[in-house]
Amino acid sequence: MDLGTLAKENTIAKRRNKLARLSALHSGDRSDAEGKAVSNVILLSLPDEEYNLIRPHLEPTDLPQYEILEEPGEKIDFTYFLNDGMVSVVALSQDGRSVEVGIVGKEGMVGTSLMAGLQRGTFRSIVQMAGSGVRLSARVFQDVLECAPTLRAELNRFALMHGMQTAQLAACNRLHEIEQRLSRWLLMCQDRMDSPLLPLTHEFLAQMLGTGRPSVSLAAGALGSAGLIENMRGTVKILNRKSLEQTACECYQVIQHFNGGLGLK
Repeated sequence: MDLGTLAKENTIAKRRNKLARLSALHSGDRSDAEGKAVSNVILLSLPDEEYNLIRPHLEPTDLPQYEILEEPGEKIDFTYFLNDGMVSVVALSQDGRSVEVGIVGKEGMVGTSLMAGLQRGTFRSIVQMAGSGVRLSARVFQDVLECAPTLRAELNRFALMHGMQTAQLAACNRLHEIEQRLSRWLLMCQDRMDSPLLPLTHEFLAQMLGTGRPSVSLAAGALGSAGLIENMRGTVKILNRKSLEQTACECYQVIQHFNGGLGLK
C-alpha cells in the first residue's frame, strides 16, 4: 500500500471515529457494564448492535501506575481498552534489561495476541501513567470477535498501525541520539495524557528508552537548560512543546502519521 492510499484511509478513519464519538455522546449509550462513560476510540467506533453485544461484559477497572497487565509467556486472562492513561509495551532480555517497543493509550487495546488465537503474551505490558479503562475476559473477547466484523476491522487496523509504530521505534532506538529519542518519547506521552505534567522518573525513562539513567539525566538536563521541559521530583513538565517537536527526531512525525489512522491526534 502506497503512502498516498494510506494517508487517505487514515483521513477517512479519523472522520469515522469523530462521527462515532459524536454519535455516542448524543445517544448516551457508550458506557460500560456499570454505566460509567467509555472514551476508548475503538469502542466508540462500533455500531450500536456490536456495542450492545459487548457492553454487558465491559468491566470497569482502575489502572494504577506500574501495574503489569501482560507478561511474555504467561496466559492472557483479559483484554484492556483504555479510557485514559498509558501502557508501555516492553521487550525483555534474559539479563533483565528492557526497552519499550510500543505505547497504547485510549486509541487501542492491550491483549492483541488473542486476535491471532494466541493465549499467551509476547511482551510485557505495564501501566506507565495511571488511568482507567474497561476489561473483557479473554474467553468472551474471542467469542464476541467471531460475530463483530467492525470490531475485528478496527482491531486489525490498530494492530497494523501499532506494528508500524514498533518498527519505527526499533529504528529510532538504533539510529538516533538519546536527546532526540527522549524528546520524541515525551511528546508521544503527552499526546495520550493531554497534560503538560508527566509523572515519570529518570529511572523509569531509562528502562523505557533502553539506556542508562545517567544518559537520561544528562539529556533531560539539556532539555531543561534549553527551557523545553522542567525536571521535577518524579515528574517532567513540558514547557515548550513546539521547540520539543523541533528537537525530536523525524520518527515523531512518522509515528504521528500512524496515529492519525487510529483517531489519535
